[in-house]
Amino acid sequence: MSIRDKIDRAKEKISKQFVSERAAGITPGDLDTVTDEADRIRAKFEQDGPLGRFIGDVQLLISAVRDYSRGTYRKIPYRTVAVIAAALLYVLNPFDLIPDAIPGVGLLDDATVVGFALAMIEQDLEDYKAWKIARVEAADQPDPSALNGS
Repeated sequence: MSIRDKIDRAKEKISKQFVSERAAGITPGDLDTVTDEADRIRAKFEQDGPLGRFIGDVQLLISAVRDYSRGTYRKIPYRTVAVIAAALLYVLNPFDLIPDAIPGVGLLDDATVVGFALAMIEQDLEDYKAWKIARVEAADQPDPSALNGS
């Protein structure tokens, strides 16, 4: 199969439904893989190419999976966590629809999957981000009892 054929096949196949189908098969073990392989996943986004535009999102995505797995944040639906995991595991797989080793186009399908995943979970991710920011801000506030000498 030629590179052009692989690109055409990927364009036809990748959709929100494609991401949803992959998310439906995500297991708790897959969530562990995302957290265990976080550095490798991040590294793929730090390369030049189509994934680079998502570098800011990948930290938040990995953090959401980690916080869900730890039980720290459970307001996010499991389906959302599964979509995140499915997209990140797809990126981690070098032998997907367009093999990553193909220069110039190998990461296009990965970027498309991540883009669809982000669109599918946008509101849940915004809610998680707001929670994360509020948590950091609360941690930066001094303990009121410490201010009055109690």
